[in-house]
Amino acid sequence: MGTEIERKFLVHGDAWRPDVRGVAYRQGYLTTDPERTVRVRIAGRQAFLTVKGKTRGATRAEFEYPIPVEDAARLLDELCQRPLVEKTRYTLRHGAHEWVLDEFHGDNAGLLLAEVELSSEGEGFSLPPWAGREVTEDPRYYNANLIAHPYRQWKGGAG
Repeated sequence: MGTEIERKFLVHGDAWRPDVRGVAYRQGYLTTDPERTVRVRIAGRQAFLTVKGKTRGATRAEFEYPIPVEDAARLLDELCQRPLVEKTRYTLRHGAHEWVLDEFHGDNAGLLLAEVELSSEGEGFSLPPWAGREVTEDPRYYNANLIAHPYRQWKGGAG
């Protein structure tokens, strides 16, 4: 069984912006049931089907499988809930860890989130200077919830 352990933080300022280009992501959900989500994602020139279990703390079961891009595009266009999640993903190194930073577009424009994947919930890591408030356990920031309650609709923009 695959397991994902990640911590999620809001991002402030522009100091994080790397000199490299990010990768365009387009993703949608076949189900967003709190017990399980099924996601379809096109990331650049690759596509994936991902099944995730319920989040407990910073941990959840995760199973991810590559699928043909053409199949993913059709699933996104015909079967996934709306709106789709559109973002640009940047990979940044800070300390001993690789961070991913998502700059959201469309209905979630204005939202910037950084995530670090860990090998255990107790693993230590150094926080980058651009990382703000931790939102790991705030379900509003789960990508699956951003389709039902897009960031632009939050009162005051940041909830």
